[in-house]
Amino acid sequence: MEGKTVCFSGHRPTKLPCHDEASPETNRLKSMLYKAIYDCIDAGYTNFVTGLAKGIDNWAADMIIEFKTKNENLRLICVKPYKNYGEDWKGYERWELFHIMEKADEVISVCDGYQKNCMRLRNEKMVDMSDKLIAVISEQRSGTGQTVRYAEKKGIEVQIINVGAMKDFLTEKPKVIK
Repeated sequence: MEGKTVCFSGHRPTKLPCHDEASPETNRLKSMLYKAIYDCIDAGYTNFVTGLAKGIDNWAADMIIEFKTKNENLRLICVKPYKNYGEDWKGYERWELFHIMEKADEVISVCDGYQKNCMRLRNEKMVDMSDKLIAVISEQRSGTGQTVRYAEKKGIEVQIINVGAMKDFLTEKPKVIK
């Protein structure tokens, strides 16, 4: 794959401090992710790899799709843990997943069918393809924590957006300066 590549990992929305996707706290978190992606593009990254998980992965994919409208050199690569991943999803989450895959430049399936370790194998595949990992994490004892440790072991750059450390910041009301 030509160009520099970044992949994403992060907790599902239910493990984030703010569960409401329309909340100011979630918007702040999304802004931090958007800025991290913007900085990667500015630094010359052209390939972006998502694992299509609900929350961070799909937020990042949506942002890449938006950036692609302004920069035709960007590529979105989706790595599914198994071939029929997401086919049982319902409503907006299903629509979003299939919209992302439709807009992707490439969709890869790691396993033919679901198996116990397919999520870990998907995460390792994404790291193996990448020069950098952006991880949105609050709990190290998670799939995202495992992905961060794997990336560090492989020697790729890891950028952490630490939700645990920002929890107070996310729920704190902005101060108005008069």
